Parts: sequence; C-alpha cells; structure tokens
Amino acid sequence: MKPPSAMPCDMVAIASLIRKHGVELIAIGNGTASRETEKLVADLLGELPAPRPTKVIVSEAGASVYSASELAAKEFPGLDVSLRGAVSIARRLQDPLAELVKIEPKAIGVGQYQHDVDQHRLGRSLEAVVEDAVNAVGVDLNTASAPLLAHVSGLGPSLAEAIVAHRDANGAFRNRKALLKVPRLGPRAYEQCAGFLRIREGEEPLDASSVHPEAYGVARKIVAACGRDLRSLMGDEAKLKALDPARFVDGSFGLPTVRDILAELAKPGRDPRPAFVTATFAEGVEDIRDLKPGMLLEGTVTNVAAFGAFVDVGVHQDGLVHVSQLADRFVKDPHEVVKAGDVVKVRVVEVDVPRKRIGLTMRKEAPRPEARPQGQTQKPQGKAQPQGRRE
Repeated sequence: MKPPSAMPCDMVAIASLIRKHGVELIAIGNGTASRETEKLVADLLGELPAPRPTKVIVSEAGASVYSASELAAKEFPGLDVSLRGAVSIARRLQDPLAELVKIEPKAIGVGQYQHDVDQHRLGRSLEAVVEDAVNAVGVDLNTASAPLLAHVSGLGPSLAEAIVAHRDANGAFRNRKALLKVPRLGPRAYEQCAGFLRIREGEEPLDASSVHPEAYGVARKIVAACGRDLRSLMGDEAKLKALDPARFVDGSFGLPTVRDILAELAKPGRDPRPAFVTATFAEGVEDIRDLKPGMLLEGTVTNVAAFGAFVDVGVHQDGLVHVSQLADRFVKDPHEVVKAGDVVKVRVVEVDVPRKRIGLTMRKEAPRPEARPQGQTQKPQGKAQPQGRRE
C-alpha cells in the first residue's frame, strides 16, 4: 500500500475509516458524481491489502425525500440533510426493505401514469403492496424500527411506536407472548401480527419462524413424532420431508397449513427474497459521450413502461430498451421479461448526445434499426420517463 503522503486526501480519509471501523461494504449512491466516486474507491481498494471491502452501487431514488422528512430529522437531529441521505443510502444496502418503508412508494418514481390516476386509491394500493412485502419477509421484533413495524398486519404507527417504547424501556423481547404487555396491544392485534414477527435466540425456538403461535401445538406433534428435540429438528429438511403431512391434520389445521408448517421447520426463518446482485458497470464508460453503438454493457432496470424498459448503465442517463428489443421473440408486455431492479446485459444501438437519448437492445441477434433521417431517433409513446440525469 502507498504511504499516506502519496495518496490524495480523500483516499487517506476513506482508508482511515475502513481501518477504524472494519468496513466490509462501501455503498455508493448512483446520483451525482457516482462514477467518479466509484473510480476513487476502486483505486483505493487496489492499494489495500486483503481482505478488502466490496463496493456496491446503490439506487438513490427517493433518498432526498427521506433526508428532508420529519422522520429523518427525528432520527438524526444533529446531522445535515446531505449526511442523512448518506446514512439512508448505506442502510439501503444493509436492509433495503427496512429503509424503503420510510418513504412513500410514489417517491421511488417507478411505474407509468402514476400522477394521472386517483392518488388516494393509488396510495391505498401501494400501501397494501408494501404491507404484503413486509409480512412475507417477516420482521425482527428486537431490531425493527417503528416505520417498519407499522407495516406489519394488525399494527400501525401508534402500536409500532408503543412497541419500540416498551422495548427501549424494558429491553429485548424474549418471546412473542411478551407483546401482550405492550400498552394498547390487545389479543386481536396480537393474533394478527404475531406470525410475522421474529425473535432470534429467544426462549421459544418457534418464535424465530413464521409459524403462528396458534399452530405451535401442531409443530410440537411433529417434533414428538420424530422423537427429537425441537432445536435439533429445525433445519433437518430430509427428516421432515419423509413425514406424511396427513398424520398431523386435525379439526383446526388442514393439509395446506400442515405442509406450510413442515416447510417452515425445514428452513426456519428463511428469507423469501432472491439473492442480492448488482450490475458491474464498464470501466471508462462514465458519460453518455463515452457510449458507442455495439458496446456490450451490464445495467440495472430502473423503470418499466408499456413501450419498454429503462436501464441504468452508469452514465447518469438511463437508456431505453424498446419493447421490440427486449427478447428474440414477440413481447406483448415488457413486465413479462423484466422488472425494476433486474440486472441485465444490453447492447448499445444508438446514442443521441444532444437529446440525451440512448437506444439499447437485449436481443441476442444484431438489431435492424429502421431507416430514419439523420439526427432523428425513436421517440417512445407514453408518459413514463427515465430516471434521467441524476443530479
């Protein structure tokens, strides 16, 4: 590694922070000067001895909305707005769901015609989707923030704040039943929320799973049938698969529920989300002027509309993959092929620097562009817009 005197001040400062805090991941926002920052970090990592931290480009969509919000001011009263945004970007890498619930879904800027529909109905639909996602993943009761807990079925902002206040005053929850000691959280709310809340390393092993407390009796019948200790049985997929689910069906729990319980015992607390992947942007391609037709690039889908998908290839201006260029077959709906967040490989078809338009293709065969007058580029139909230049 170069001596500090031979390194730029910024690199020295980052290297010092890496050593001081044992940094493993470096989150770089995809906004202003992201590629320049990425190059600076890459140069620094090349000078560091192994093991080195990993750098990751993180979407900044909606981060400015959070940093200027009342919630951010409450969380970080002593920090400048820009620093609050930096913390949010880092947290998005640690736990995207827990951080994204702090902003309105509309602020992420994904989707077509979102400003042209009834905003109240749109808001209700988006909130329902967020709640479904939070409940599907599950929430750690002892680490979750109030905004995340508020999206758990049966809770809400008021009960979420009460849970956090009780946790701060009395320490970590040791079991799910302790929730009933939270002021204003009654049996009805407990019944709705308990199955979505997780307690790691608590008094009851099943509290770390998605098995609802009402179904603990079935789980214990399964354990008894195996003649094993509950903790040793959880995770033994081969043993649990060999059991006949019909043996444990009773008047309260049918076959589908028993199968779900067996699946959860086989993989307790599993995260249903796919593996985290990020696009690797091409070195030396940092501006739209660096793009040339024929270039093969990797990028992240930022938005999907009826006419195609917008892809961030690391030049601060999203390119368009027209619906006709999404696959080597006819595609009626772009959502059949891609969704926001997908990492895709694309080929540059055309670049219009003055108008800041980039044409891309995902087809394996070379596209055959239509003949157009010089300087004229394809104009998408519809109102969805790319993320544009992020400044």
